[in-house]
Amino acid sequence: MNLRYGCVSLLLGGSLFPSAALLGREKSDVVVMQNGYRFTCEIKGLDAGVLYVSIDYVDGTISVDWKKVARLESSQSFIVKNENGLVYTGVLNSTKETARPITLQVAEPGGQSVELRADRVVKLGETSDRFWQRFNGYTSLGFIFSKGNETSQLNITSETEYLREQWAAHAFYNSSLSAASGEAVSARNQIGFDGFRRLPRENYFYGGRVDFLQSSEEHIQLQTSVGFGLGRFLRDSNQSRISVLGGLAWQNTLYDQRVLKNGQNLGAAMIVLDARIFRFSKMNLIFKSSVFPAISSADLGRVRFNTNASYYVKLTGDLSWTVSFYGNWDNRPPLRNSGSDYGSSVGLSWTYGYK
Repeated sequence: MNLRYGCVSLLLGGSLFPSAALLGREKSDVVVMQNGYRFTCEIKGLDAGVLYVSIDYVDGTISVDWKKVARLESSQSFIVKNENGLVYTGVLNSTKETARPITLQVAEPGGQSVELRADRVVKLGETSDRFWQRFNGYTSLGFIFSKGNETSQLNITSETEYLREQWAAHAFYNSSLSAASGEAVSARNQIGFDGFRRLPRENYFYGGRVDFLQSSEEHIQLQTSVGFGLGRFLRDSNQSRISVLGGLAWQNTLYDQRVLKNGQNLGAAMIVLDARIFRFSKMNLIFKSSVFPAISSADLGRVRFNTNASYYVKLTGDLSWTVSFYGNWDNRPPLRNSGSDYGSSVGLSWTYGYK
């Protein structure tokens, strides 16, 4: 059960990121809306069609609909990414508000200026020198208790992203603990790390991932998965972001001694689908699935599959109502062992970073 405690430690450490990320700079950026409203602020970033800004006289971060922004100016350097996956770094300056579509000028350090259509810009991020200010993410918590049969369930999900100009790293943690009167505690814990680096060809990247899974339902003490491959962003806009990664993976699974005394090693192909759909200030849907068809001769025909999905409905500020689903399946588990473990939860989610 050391994995569980290690995961909890990471989650607690991740909750410290917001305090560091709140260290802001001078609020001297200018944003002009299409209705003529103009305000001075600190531009935090752009993601999923939402421009995040901070204003001196308002507590917290404000979400602005990117489609309704007419002009913006900032002397701060930003990472700017468009729908084609091309990434630029520089200060921002829009064309005149009367121009349609709005063009965003990115003045790069070398003195060159690049013009991008604002409706095709999908991500902005400050190029802060402070390590902690590059983190963004969320933490979700759900709890269910029933007096009738004395059952309780606790679910925790956390994600953190670290963004750079040409690469990004991501960590996630998912835990589900349930207990009922007279029954043993059921636990599923998963922690993972993945990252990618963009290739010169538009929207292509190479990436890798490693994750660790513990499931009492499947009697898995520890399952380690390591994979590497080539991927592509199928769609990357202000409404959705879909990517697929294909490659090779290795899995090692240690079962409970009562099920299998020796661990199992599996060489497999790897297919990872990551889909995110968002609507301004309303909802987010995150769906991530991994399929591992065995390629080692002794295990041909065996397939392992796992998925995590979350649906977020914004309530207010950084707080959202969340419905989550998790699951993992094995079509050839050891004899007398369950080949699946899945569940769902309802709770609240809190975002941090520039969001």
